[in-house]
Order: sequence, then C-alpha cells, then structure tokens
Amino acid sequence: MKISIGCDHAGYQYKDIIKAALQAKGHELTDHGTNGPDSVDYPDFAHPLATAVEEGNSELGILICGSGNGVCMTANKHAGIRAALCWTVELGQLARQHNNANVLCLPARFIDEKLALEIVEAFLSTPFEGGRHANRVQKIGC
Repeated sequence: MKISIGCDHAGYQYKDIIKAALQAKGHELTDHGTNGPDSVDYPDFAHPLATAVEEGNSELGILICGSGNGVCMTANKHAGIRAALCWTVELGQLARQHNNANVLCLPARFIDEKLALEIVEAFLSTPFEGGRHANRVQKIGC
C-alpha cells in the first residue's frame, strides 16, 4: 500500500517508528517530514500529505502532532480528505469502517509508541463497511 506520513516536532519520533514498522511490512512510504525536534508549523507538513492523498498519490495518510488536533484540522480543510483523530484501537477501526477515513491523526503526547503502532495497524487493516455508512460519508463534503 502507498502511504504518506508526516508530523511536526512533537511527532517525529513516532513517525520514524511507524515508518520503519510499515516499511518492514512492505508498504511504500512517502515521508513529508519533519525530521527533528526543532519547532515547526504543523500545516507545512499536513497540507502536502493531504494533497498527496487527495490526488491519489497515496492511498492513505498518517499525521502525528502533540495532540493530533492541529494536523487533523489542517488535513480536513481539503475537500477530498476525511481525517480522524484516534487515540484507541477501536477509534482507528471505526474511522475506517464507518467513516471511510483516509488520514489517521495521532496524538503523540497522549499515547505510547506501542499503542500508536496498534492504532495504525487497525486503521490500515480495517475496510470501509459501506452500506448505511456510504450515504452518510457522501454527505460529509461541502
């Protein structure tokens, strides 16, 4: 699967861990940065990732910041994006299953690395259920 990944300074360590785990499973990753602890502005990384998913260059995206809120708000400004802030495995599953989310947003300061990897796995492995949810998802865009 082609996956885009990006973060701000609060999420770069998680990004590297997630990236390594996904590459080990054979996924093709596009890294939109950042790559260190120096303070940066999360929209500078969230917008390029959202564009990559929106244009079909990546199937799904993963964004990480301190709370997950900033990157989620930024990505959701894109018409073709359904970004979901997830801090439990079940939320990761439901974001895909019920909302057909195409960008996962993680709060690095509120979950540990093990849980982050579990949420990513749940998000990537859960298909959209369709059915009654499809009509709802079609109504999300403005």
